[in-house]
Amino acid sequence: MTTAIELQTDVLCEARNVSHDFVMPNGSRLRVLENINVAIKPLEVVALLGPSGCGKSTILRILAGLIKPTEGEVFYRGQRVEGLTPGVGIVFQSFALYPWMTVAENVEIVLRAAGLPPEEQKARAEKAIRTVGLAGFEEAYPRELSGGMKQRLGIARALSVHPEFLFMDEPFSHVDALTAEGLRAEVIDLWEPEDSNPSSILMVSHDIKEVVYMADRIVVLSSHPGRVRTIVENPLPRPRDTRSRAFEELVDYLHEIITGTEMPDAAGPAVREGRIAPLPKTSTSEVVGLLEYLDSKGGVDDIFDVAAETDHEFGHMMAITKAAEMLNFVDTPKQGIVLTLEGRRFLAAEAETRKELWREQILKLKLFQDVYALLQREEGEVSGDMVREMIIMALPRENYEEMFATMVRWARFGNLFAYEEDADRLSLQ
Repeated sequence: MTTAIELQTDVLCEARNVSHDFVMPNGSRLRVLENINVAIKPLEVVALLGPSGCGKSTILRILAGLIKPTEGEVFYRGQRVEGLTPGVGIVFQSFALYPWMTVAENVEIVLRAAGLPPEEQKARAEKAIRTVGLAGFEEAYPRELSGGMKQRLGIARALSVHPEFLFMDEPFSHVDALTAEGLRAEVIDLWEPEDSNPSSILMVSHDIKEVVYMADRIVVLSSHPGRVRTIVENPLPRPRDTRSRAFEELVDYLHEIITGTEMPDAAGPAVREGRIAPLPKTSTSEVVGLLEYLDSKGGVDDIFDVAAETDHEFGHMMAITKAAEMLNFVDTPKQGIVLTLEGRRFLAAEAETRKELWREQILKLKLFQDVYALLQREEGEVSGDMVREMIIMALPRENYEEMFATMVRWARFGNLFAYEEDADRLSLQ
């Protein structure tokens, strides 16, 4: 039998057969990852791509050693990892800066934690700050920096420890599009020299064009629970031209994989009638906004274009689209979104009639049918916990609090039932 070390001669870091559960407040377990196998090789950029809630960030944290998986193991250079994975620097989505510290102090603090002497802390911090283009801002505080500068500081802090791996958790999602474009190019420039660290990058992203621009291998994930659907090699030479035909073809290919997985052509009326289905985490205004946008486009558009033109994160736009489809307001042939007759009827209606039509559609969904029936049996009032328990029993792997909140928003819009937050009580309108 080949040993683990022999198997991993060309792999720096690997998650092997990893599954993970979150323990919910009521003690039940929510499986978020199932049998994940991801490897990072020297001198490559790997991207984790998939819809919101598929566990991308959880995989990154497991590989970094920040989370111990429920099942499976993490290996570094063929050796099982216990605790933190060696050589990892992390750039977080939310910047994660200390607001009371200056730019220089925000970098030096991680070097102090690493046990480096003060002179080396200062030298490394100065070099990292200069590398990311923040020279001259050493004494500034985070509140004095733009979003792009804050993320540059996050990158400087990660680079200052000379990491073998740079882990990036949706690092460009909180900056404007132009700043994000520049930061992507700069990160690739920092990574490309083979004689310097970081040797490899692992990035989490919801942006298909971003991963095609940056990554050598793209791990496409599906959700509920998160699984590896496929791994796509990116053959495009660097520097990559985002306007080239080959670039656009790879974007379209990945787009087809994701939309084909998450939004099958055939809608599911039988599923809607037969069991409680998860509600996408969306507001009523987002669904109505999508319908109005489609109406302005003649009733049909491509989901990828809708996400880009409305400045929505792609995974969330998919959730909004799935919500509209569940309500029979749109169809989703291939990667398109098409207004249905019911959707057009909704848009043509006055405000009160819209509420009636919304109520009519949500009462076709089993969750609303069951809650409405429960309210009628219980003389018009039930506790929120009773409904949460119903959701947990039907969908133990879903985030029941998020689904409960979404259900309440949808029901309120359709005047189906009311919810008093202080009393945690639902009642018939």
